[in-house]
Amino acid sequence: MTVIGIAGGTGSGKTTVVKKIAEALPPNYVVVVPLDSYYNDTTNMTDEERRAINFDHPDAFDWKLLIKQVNELRNGHAVEQPMYSYILSNRLKETVHVEPRPVIIIEGIMTLLNKKLRDMMDLKVFVDTDSDERLIRNIRRDTIERGRTVTNVIDRYLKVLKPMHEQFIEPTKKYADLIIPQGGENIIGIGILCKYIEALVR
Repeated sequence: MTVIGIAGGTGSGKTTVVKKIAEALPPNYVVVVPLDSYYNDTTNMTDEERRAINFDHPDAFDWKLLIKQVNELRNGHAVEQPMYSYILSNRLKETVHVEPRPVIIIEGIMTLLNKKLRDMMDLKVFVDTDSDERLIRNIRRDTIERGRTVTNVIDRYLKVLKPMHEQFIEPTKKYADLIIPQGGENIIGIGILCKYIEALVR
C-alpha cells in the first residue's frame, strides 16, 4: 500500500495532479481521500454558528476521523467516507463506501499540516501556483459551483483565504518531497511525478 499526500493552496491545481496520477496507473489502482470530506460535523450548531466557522483553519477539520480511516484503508479495510455539502456547510447523512486500493492519495489544502498524517505518507507533494492564478480559479469555481458572487469570493479571499494560506498552507511546503510549480499546467513536472509513483508502486 502506497500513501501519497498532495497539498497546496485552494485553486492550485491539486485535483488535476491527482487525476493525472490516477490515469498513469492501472485502472482501479487509486483511491482518493479528499480532506474536504472531513470537515467537522456541525449538525448541533445553528446556521449563525456555522457561518462563523473559518473553514480555512486547521480546527475546521476532523483530523482524528481522517487519520483513523486512512489507517483502516492501509490495513485493507473499507471505510464509510463522510460527504460534505458546501451549500449546507455541514456533512450529509449519506456516506461514500470506499474500498482499499494499492495507492491511497490524500488530497487537500492542509494535507501536509498534521504530523500524524504526514508520518503515514510514502510521498509528500506540494502543488505551488501563483496567488493571482489561484484567485481567478477560485472566482470561476465558487461562482459556478457554489453560487457565490464575485464580490463575495474576492472579499473572502482577502479576509480569510490569503491570511490562512500564508499562516498554515505555505509553510507546509517545507515538508514536501516534491514541489510542482504552476500546478496542473506543469505537464513535465506531473509526468516525472507519475513515473516516480509507477516505480514506487512496482
